[in-house]
Amino acid sequence: MLEQSLPAWIYSDPGFFERERETVFRTGWQVVCHLNDVPMPGDFQTLDILGERVVTVRGEDGEVRSFHNACRHRASRLVDGQEGNCGRRLVCPYHAWSYGLDGSLKNVPRWQGFEGLDLAEHGLKPVEQETWRGFVFVRFQPGLPSVAEMMAPYEAEIAPHGFEDLQPQGRVTLRPRPVNWKNVADNYADALHIPVAHPGLTRLFGPSYAMKAGEWTDTLWGDVTETPSPNWVERNYQALLDNFDHLDPKARRRWSYYRLWPNLAFDVYPDQVDFMQFIPVSPTETLIREIAYVRPDARREVKAARYLNWRINRQVNAEDTVLIARVQEGMQTSGYVSGPLGPSEVCLAAFARRLKAQIPEAALPHAPKEAA
Repeated sequence: MLEQSLPAWIYSDPGFFERERETVFRTGWQVVCHLNDVPMPGDFQTLDILGERVVTVRGEDGEVRSFHNACRHRASRLVDGQEGNCGRRLVCPYHAWSYGLDGSLKNVPRWQGFEGLDLAEHGLKPVEQETWRGFVFVRFQPGLPSVAEMMAPYEAEIAPHGFEDLQPQGRVTLRPRPVNWKNVADNYADALHIPVAHPGLTRLFGPSYAMKAGEWTDTLWGDVTETPSPNWVERNYQALLDNFDHLDPKARRRWSYYRLWPNLAFDVYPDQVDFMQFIPVSPTETLIREIAYVRPDARREVKAARYLNWRINRQVNAEDTVLIARVQEGMQTSGYVSGPLGPSEVCLAAFARRLKAQIPEAALPHAPKEAA
């Protein structure tokens, strides 16, 4: 008997969205940045998700720490923007309380009358943090295994890409989408639509696309064919892949995607590594947060390959934007509840099982009626 996809109502229901906020996302690991995004003391990166605000900052001792981006006095946001450098102190713009880069409260203006205040008791609130292969993750409540445990099945294939040494290419991009976050995640793990809706990827991979569901992380991959594409962008990209000789010949042609529960994907290409984070905003709004990282390599051929990769994926993203909007709209109709999952849709089935394990109501065909 075929498994069923998740019911349509959970892709727009406000009550279910609140359950996700308190269960799935409070216990889920969220990527903030790479250590090389904050190379100097005072460099910071921020993350806002579902009312939580995080600042990750490099200390004068070289350590990278994450805190709630809120002053302990009256909760004002301490730093603005996605990135920057705060100097030697995090200074609140509301009342000028100042904090060291280690989060300790250093100074309160004397004229404010807090002479008896214990500074040691009012440092910034830390956020639980894990650094995995150079990427900094945070979470707001214990629950899931560590990122290292969740990614352990794939360590051998990831290791040659040298994640720890990656450098940011550009800045974080934020792309709003009028869809539920799960529709973005579902599309990312749906290989059946590739030969139908992504002609460029079909030309690049042919029938080689495959997938595997893990306990906490799913993986999808395709090998770029050596048959020259009729499209000049794809054809030139194919011709440049042998330049990435830090990888073995097979890995030079492999595009791999690792989807980490609940809302993060790593795109691992021969020429670069991206992360794509699906940040829920409301039951029908999602912010896609993404950035590319690269190995230090100034060769013209390498720069060209990265540019062509961007051209290819810009087209794929444009196609996916239309597709997920069509699905979100269709889920509002009364004629759709859920559909069957094919034998190859193992990643969609695994995602559904994880969600149902954390929120049992996700198995219901319709929203539960409120108690009178």
